[in-house]
Amino acid sequence: MSTAAAPAPGTLSTPLLDAQGPNILHEISEQGGYAYVGMSTLAAAGDLRAAEAALEVAWEQLHSGPWHSVLPIWRDAYSMACLRVAGFSYAAGEFSEAIRVLDMGLIMGGLALRKDLESAIDKATAKASLLTVSDQGAEAQCRVVPREFNDAEVLPALPMKSLSSNIVSKRSALSMEEFLCDYFLSGCPVVISECMAHWPARTKWNDMDYLKRIAGYRTVPVEVRKASQAALKSHFKISYPPHCLVMEDMKIEELRKDILIPDYCFTGGGELKSLNAWFGPAGTVTPLHHDPHHNILAQVVGRKYVRLYCATLSEELYPYNESMLKNSSQVDLDSMDVNKFPKVHDLEFMDCILEEGEMLYIPPKWWHYVRSLTKSLSVSFWWSDSGSSEGS
Repeated sequence: MSTAAAPAPGTLSTPLLDAQGPNILHEISEQGGYAYVGMSTLAAAGDLRAAEAALEVAWEQLHSGPWHSVLPIWRDAYSMACLRVAGFSYAAGEFSEAIRVLDMGLIMGGLALRKDLESAIDKATAKASLLTVSDQGAEAQCRVVPREFNDAEVLPALPMKSLSSNIVSKRSALSMEEFLCDYFLSGCPVVISECMAHWPARTKWNDMDYLKRIAGYRTVPVEVRKASQAALKSHFKISYPPHCLVMEDMKIEELRKDILIPDYCFTGGGELKSLNAWFGPAGTVTPLHHDPHHNILAQVVGRKYVRLYCATLSEELYPYNESMLKNSSQVDLDSMDVNKFPKVHDLEFMDCILEEGEMLYIPPKWWHYVRSLTKSLSVSFWWSDSGSSEGS
């Protein structure tokens, strides 16, 4: 009985790639990707330039047309190339670069080699952490410190009529039965306080030095808010450029351990669909849109203004006609054109300021607009109930 050889010191273990690599290359060759196959074969034999060339070929295939039209096998080919290139970086002691390439494999690659990518990231992260020099003793700790300000100070930055009438009700330490009966079944938003104090993130995530140490060399998607949908891929920058960093599915395990899934997310007997973290500066805006699932938005650090419109008001909110944007409104609440969108001006809405340590329940298909009033770190939990459909 033969056994797989243990990885040599200074190399990454890739059991799935070793087992499935030939099948992936065979499928690629059937799609005419002979150049990729040749370069990948040279890369496996130790040719760095060939590995980089294979990565470039796969990248071009991922951008050859609309994302939904990309053949899944090319996503697996991209993952394969990322593992090859990262292996060279890891062997050279360039652990941050290896992590960057592996993160790109997680973001853009397929599912076949995902476990190899994740285990390789864990190994490279452990090495990178050992080389991280902490200078906290020499410099003052960088923390996000909440400050007090009143509604009069906030209102000029908010859309018209904000905080003027229907404020979302706030409940402290809401029981599961109360949540089910009073809000979940009726499809009504609610702010829940006194329910996150036990999260490690509540004390850790306002420490910028901690975030730099844990995730400073990771790569995550960046959404250019106020402009459109996800656009860029960039290193995780704690300096907060004018973008919103999105950590889809909380891929950074060290940060994932700092939060807990709220019990409310198991209401309805469904399952958790998505868990995303959002990092951004004051003034970051999420334009008016709706999502298909139940949503708990947990405000870990900072505060946000949130406006909500009932799902029954969809037509009055002028959704885009394009299928990819039908859950987004054409209306810019920060610069409302009442002549172009006359129905919006008098629509009823609910709103609130979501304070640090509070959660907001947003029912499915409820339209919502969000503005960060300070530097903000929040987590959203999407879940479906047992009887819901998967449509958007």
